[in-house]
Amino acid sequence: MKKKLLAMLLTVAMVSALVGCGASADTTETEPAATEEAAEETTEEVAEEPATEEAAADGQTYTIGICQLVQHPALDAATQGFVDVLTEKLGDAVTFDNQNASGESANCTTIVNGFVSSDVDMILANATAPLQAAASATNTIPVLGTSITDYATALQITDWTGTVGGNVSGTSDLAPLDEQAKMLNEIFPDAKTVGLLYCSAEANSVYQCETIEGYLKDYGYEVKWYSFTDSNDVTSVTQTAADECDVIYIPTDNTAASNTEAIANVVLPAKVPVVAGEEGICQGCGAVTLSISYYDLGCATGEMAYKILTGEADIATMPVEFAPNVTKKYNAANCEALGITVPSDYEAIATE
Repeated sequence: MKKKLLAMLLTVAMVSALVGCGASADTTETEPAATEEAAEETTEEVAEEPATEEAAADGQTYTIGICQLVQHPALDAATQGFVDVLTEKLGDAVTFDNQNASGESANCTTIVNGFVSSDVDMILANATAPLQAAASATNTIPVLGTSITDYATALQITDWTGTVGGNVSGTSDLAPLDEQAKMLNEIFPDAKTVGLLYCSAEANSVYQCETIEGYLKDYGYEVKWYSFTDSNDVTSVTQTAADECDVIYIPTDNTAASNTEAIANVVLPAKVPVVAGEEGICQGCGAVTLSISYYDLGCATGEMAYKILTGEADIATMPVEFAPNVTKKYNAANCEALGITVPSDYEAIATE
């Protein structure tokens, strides 16, 4: 009996051992399966990461800092044309930090230095003072100027070839000054004295006056210069010019453009017509102008910017571009008030 009981106990022990081994074998077989599944999930996650990086590369974004010297219709139009072109081409991939310097050169320096610190992808310098500030602040970030009359004068380049070089290029708002002098003579052939009214702080205004003076003298006019330093003495200087001259010429001058109402309040009662270097000044206080489209100029600058940002062009080799067309325009209300009849090929400036 004892032998039978012992045999039964041994049999139970062997069965238990076999069951235990079976359980261990099952566990060993299932663990690799779980590990493989986890590995597959990890592999899938890793595989997704390069795709995200590729998408980031394809979705390149750009930040452009815009420094505009002062708010007035011409500069506003140039900025708008620039923004419109890049928004159309790049959509949400481009953002603009648009800042206005309120006519102060010191503010231009502060604004541009902020752009450099933020490491923007490009700077648009709208007018001469912002261009000068940007060119001084960085030699690596691409700088495009617009509404610049003469880059050689603005940047003190003596051997001008049409290309600034380095990290600077842009567009010029210079209308043909010989054609403006011709237009003045066409409308006012009997005038004797022409006054040049401009801001002495704007180098490009001085350049325009120096250039057009020769053309006006060729037509037989006596030419006198009248400069104001800022908006504070615009009225008094304009009054002197109106008292001494038959016609006043105002170049593309930002200070004058910001003070057209003050100028109009002097010249219209004095019955002295103004020939303006651009449409915005003419709309405010002038009679006639041979003007570019500043919106088109901004669009041209935007096209240049797109080529630079996408690597299609090297800013160092891009020549300064000019507005493709100029148009003879007149201020209908001011011409009527002054008794001026313009030829049929002049276009009336649209009124708001």
